[in-house]
Amino acid sequence: MRIDAHQHFWDLSLPGYDWPTPDLGAIYRTFRPIDLQPLLAANHIDGTVLIQTRASVIENLYLTDLAQRYDFVKGVVGWMDLAERDAPIRIAKWAMQPKFKGVRPMLQSMSDDTWILQPKLEPAIRAMIKHNLAFDALILPRHIPHILTLARHYPQLRVVVDHAAKPQIRDGQFQPWADLIAGLADLPNVHCKLSGLATEAAPEWHTETLQPYVKHLLSTFGPSRLIWGSDWPVLRLAGDYASWCSTTDELLAHLTPSEQAAILGENAIAFYRLDIPAMTQTERQHTAP
Repeated sequence: MRIDAHQHFWDLSLPGYDWPTPDLGAIYRTFRPIDLQPLLAANHIDGTVLIQTRASVIENLYLTDLAQRYDFVKGVVGWMDLAERDAPIRIAKWAMQPKFKGVRPMLQSMSDDTWILQPKLEPAIRAMIKHNLAFDALILPRHIPHILTLARHYPQLRVVVDHAAKPQIRDGQFQPWADLIAGLADLPNVHCKLSGLATEAAPEWHTETLQPYVKHLLSTFGPSRLIWGSDWPVLRLAGDYASWCSTTDELLAHLTPSEQAAILGENAIAFYRLDIPAMTQTERQHTAP
């Protein structure tokens, strides 16, 4: 199966959105399931993981409602204020939602780069581990050392780095990102998303632009801990869904079929513990090209 492990929906008619802003014309509108479904069908995507976009528990309600109504949404990663005293209780309640699979504090926009390491967050993080919720790390390269500390301190916490920590591809910078992400890859509880790279590149990007970064991720995390995603509709700032799918196929073409299958779907299913029935041999025969 092919799983898009990082996509978004937002409704700008609802209150509380401070992003996207009007200057981001390609994404400054409401995006609903009806906008994504044709793209999934055209590119043979079997399911998605829906990721939060604002620091609001109310948005969790919106996203989990969509997940209940649209079967292609296999999981939701929501937001939680991990510093709240009742965060462990809230986490336990959200974990009861069948498709609620993880939490993503918006670390990249916080003024304190070490926010996630506060001792008062420990009860919430322990609750995430207890209730089998994943941790999505929305970070920049400067945050990597702090996520390294977090992942070492909580070896049972399943961590995935969104968009490979956003290397500065448009500026041609490979270091210090490359060494930092390699250190993080040494920890077995850390995964990394092969997503968002196109939006970190200059507008004229092409497959060869991204190739050194993807090659490095493959050599550090390996095919067993990379998870593919589109970052749609943010992807619209740098390209379209079909071109990102074809670019990914080119970047992974040298891998074995089983390694490609892992990155393009199997790793997401295992990491987020998505409830997807195994395909029977008869179904495989009917769907084989």
